[in-house]
Amino acid sequence: MTSLDQTPETRPFLVDLRGVVDLLSRHIYSGPQVYLRELLQNGRDAIAARAELEGRQDPAWGIRVIPPTPGDPAFRFEDDGVGLTADEVGELLATVGRSSKRDLFDLPREGFLGQFGIGLLSSFMIADRIEIRSRSARGGDPVEWVGDAEGTFRVRVLSGAEAELPVGTTVILRPRADDAELTSAATVLDLARRYAGYLPVPILVATGRGDFERIDRRPVFALTGDDRRAVRDDLDVLGRAVVGQTPFDAIELHAPSTATRGTAFVLPYAPAPGARQANRAYLGGMLVSERADELLPDWAFFVRAVVDSSGLRPTASREHLVEDDALEQTRAELGASVRAWVMRLGLEQPARLAEFVAIHHLGLKALAVHDDELASIITRWLTVETSAGTMTIDELVRRHPLVRYTETVDEFRQIAAIAASDRPIVNGGYVHEADLLRRLPLLHEGVRVERVTVSGELDSLDAPPLAERDDAIALESRANAVLADVGCEVAVRSFRPDDLASLYLADADVLRSIARGTAREVAGALWSGVLGRIDQAIADRSGESEAPPQRPKLCLNWASPLVRTLAAATDEAVFDRTVRLLYVQALLGGRRPLRHAERAMLTDALTDLVQLSLAR
Repeated sequence: MTSLDQTPETRPFLVDLRGVVDLLSRHIYSGPQVYLRELLQNGRDAIAARAELEGRQDPAWGIRVIPPTPGDPAFRFEDDGVGLTADEVGELLATVGRSSKRDLFDLPREGFLGQFGIGLLSSFMIADRIEIRSRSARGGDPVEWVGDAEGTFRVRVLSGAEAELPVGTTVILRPRADDAELTSAATVLDLARRYAGYLPVPILVATGRGDFERIDRRPVFALTGDDRRAVRDDLDVLGRAVVGQTPFDAIELHAPSTATRGTAFVLPYAPAPGARQANRAYLGGMLVSERADELLPDWAFFVRAVVDSSGLRPTASREHLVEDDALEQTRAELGASVRAWVMRLGLEQPARLAEFVAIHHLGLKALAVHDDELASIITRWLTVETSAGTMTIDELVRRHPLVRYTETVDEFRQIAAIAASDRPIVNGGYVHEADLLRRLPLLHEGVRVERVTVSGELDSLDAPPLAERDDAIALESRANAVLADVGCEVAVRSFRPDDLASLYLADADVLRSIARGTAREVAGALWSGVLGRIDQAIADRSGESEAPPQRPKLCLNWASPLVRTLAAATDEAVFDRTVRLLYVQALLGGRRPLRHAERAMLTDALTDLVQLSLAR
């Protein structure tokens, strides 16, 4: 090619080069540091192309990265790959020179030259000039290509002493002053380890001390069988780097459809709510993403994965995975590996599964609500709060085939104290709890579930014996008069335990009405009126505008000696103060916050009782 001889012609790029570089830096790549990743990928592809051409893989073929030194300000990148002929340089120029904005996003990445062109452009983000010297394994004279950021390039065939080049390619950059740190020895070593630590070719980085450090290593996370067992300690080291602590376990992952292999490290702690999965994805050993949250199903929140694949596709930036059918299939297959680990743990190491469930119980409850197969294994180890104490669901259904539960924490707190020991009530007010409880009949044969309400439990309590009914009614009437100013009704019932003298009961609608009333007391005139209209609208919608509003109830226990004594009290002052104290005690027992009027009631009652005692 005579046009590429010793007097090369300076030619312009066919596009606005500065505009294209700006497009790369602003819309495709995350930052200028990716120049090294692109060069490493190009070098690896060139070595693979040479192995294919020559039908052999020489273990000595590798990549050398030489950062600038005080005596030589140039950055050098060398590979022992297939190299470029003079004709291929022309094809490379066509690839780079004709790349429009649309082309850059659509440019095929599977071919060596297409990748080399994109990698070449990325180097313009840190340097104003790029020099490439290359000798092809296909034969022919070596060639030099020099491109300038101003938008021009020149090509010439090397001869004489300049032609004494080995097969391969050398890229020479002279970084701009403000980007010099990106080519320093420390930064280059760190970036090379991050991006290309698992590339299957030798990668040497000059240390600046006259020697090289080799950074490539075995992808221990993708090994199988005996190879995997032999590197267990290395897997633990990687796991600690990924999750920050020694992992609870390491799960082997395999997605045959895309030749994806890796390891999922089980978190030894519960992740923060809403935390994204920080999975690492490599393609052919090159890092694509450190936050590939699309790699695993959402329910696999308790693992962080590291995988390598040859069947998934990167986006144009090579910093994310393309969301396509291949990724969807891979996600399903990797999820199946995680699911199989959980099921195997339940069958072979139930104590270990119980430990795992204790760490991730909240998230696992959400998982059990949506995954029947896993729920059948996990559910038995999940714990729930009951009126008889915390117990596993397995223990609960074995002892009590009829599972009684409340929908809210407030309901549970109000009636847990009076639940019979042989008919405990489960607190279904926590996240996912009620949904999970309702699914128990599907997961455990012979199990039934029943929702418990405050009004239903009140109706189930025993009335006082017929012979004592008049005394009980009189007590109700007197106590109602005392509590009329706080809007609470009194009912007298018999229940266990005997030492529980009073119980505050209010269903969800009543509690919401009380909350709005409290808000009205502290709000200004405007918001007080708004809240009042809300109450009226609720009453109108329920058809209760003409009926008396529902009110909370103070249930006095006729089986309590204190209440029986109170019923016989003739001193109205003592009776009044004792009823008020029982009311406040019931509120506190139900963990209800005291309003200003109720705090004042407590103080007044205690003061009067002290004064009555002193007067005697």
